[in-house]
Amino acid sequence: MPPTTKTTLGRMPRDSIRMLDIPRPAKTAIDAFMALVDLTGTLSDACDELGIVAVIPAYQLPPVYFSKRIVGPAMTLRNIARDVQIHKAAQEKINTQGETEAHNLAEPGDVLVIQGVMGCSNMGGQSASIAKRQGFIGAIVDATVRDPDGYREMDWPVWCRGFTPITGKWRMQTVEVNGTVEIRGVPCKPGDLVCADEAGIAIIPQDKIAAVLELSQKIDAGDTKRKADIDKGVDISDLWAKKYK
Repeated sequence: MPPTTKTTLGRMPRDSIRMLDIPRPAKTAIDAFMALVDLTGTLSDACDELGIVAVIPAYQLPPVYFSKRIVGPAMTLRNIARDVQIHKAAQEKINTQGETEAHNLAEPGDVLVIQGVMGCSNMGGQSASIAKRQGFIGAIVDATVRDPDGYREMDWPVWCRGFTPITGKWRMQTVEVNGTVEIRGVPCKPGDLVCADEAGIAIIPQDKIAAVLELSQKIDAGDTKRKADIDKGVDISDLWAKKYK
């Protein structure tokens, strides 16, 4: 990776921002993942065969709205709860959320991945508007967010654990950008490939992208051929006897 010219905004200690640039896969690889007919279903099958724990079903982290899919490298952020008097922090305007540091580092096609705090907002509509403007194609938030209507109006996909009207400004602190986070038990490092659709999310480790793609394309081709045979009326005994993948 060439030296970066990126700088921070100073909202967090510099050593809390682990990487200014993240590894990003080639566009051809991203396009190939996007071309899979059943994106996360196929990836789940491939990861099972390869022994990779990577998939989060949508019942654990549902999309804000349906009929969207994204594929892109993860830029990660981790929030923790603050031990503070809420009204005092609100009166003094002490905001320790630092997602703008991630927004500042984003490049077109990145996915914002947040390990957050339940019950208050880890991301709101204005923050999401900045994220989209800076290039993020969507967000995965293992916690609650607010302003769900805003994401729909922006046509910007988000997967989260639920909604809340309660601000996170005074209740949480961003402690790390571009470190390893955990999303519903699945580790995610900056540069891992995030693939998400209506059925769920697959987080493919950066060093496994090529292997997962190769196997997924074989599975996808087999599934496509079997569906064609079903539609053509191939006898059920032949369907079960034939090895498609």
